Amino acid sequence: MIRVITIGGEYASGRAEVADGLASRLGWRLVDKCFIEDIAKAAHVDPDVARQFDERLDPWMHRLHKALWAGGYEGVVTTTESLPLDADAMTAFAGNVIREAAAAGNCVIVGRGSQCVLQRNIDAFHVFIYAPRAERLDRIRQQKGRDADAEALLEQWDRARQLYIRRHFGHEWVNPHLYDMMICSSMGIPAAVEAVLAAVARIVS
Repeated sequence: MIRVITIGGEYASGRAEVADGLASRLGWRLVDKCFIEDIAKAAHVDPDVARQFDERLDPWMHRLHKALWAGGYEGVVTTTESLPLDADAMTAFAGNVIREAAAAGNCVIVGRGSQCVLQRNIDAFHVFIYAPRAERLDRIRQQKGRDADAEALLEQWDRARQLYIRRHFGHEWVNPHLYDMMICSSMGIPAAVEAVLAAVARIVS
């Protein structure tokens, strides 16, 4: 029985809207923006500080200094409580939040490598949302304003997500084998939501 749906996707593809629609229809908890508050609470930092490291990589010089401080590359620290807050520690905290949410069940989790963290969970259904480039650029301009450099934002965030998944989980972000369903949101957000619900319903039945 499916108790968790993870939603990954391209930047400005509509993944957040699809996730919100699914959570609303199912009456499940949406684990997205609350991620920051949950992780900040676990890390004992201000949410604005945690937000700086959300789905990002640390600069290579910071990683080098941390490795030297810890006594070897990637360090030997094994508890998130001992780590200074940076992108690596943020990923560790996020993993804990993801696993706790999945254990409770009945939740829709957006991004943060949740499709990798829960890859072996038989009660999790993994979805990737994509969209034509022109539609994504239009969505960025609607959200950020007509003067926003939509092309640069699209490239920057897609690249960041690709590197985040590769570095922290050893997977390629768009690898279809990470997902149970890859769906184009150009069909419309409501239709995408219905498609995911239909797929989940078939598994449950």
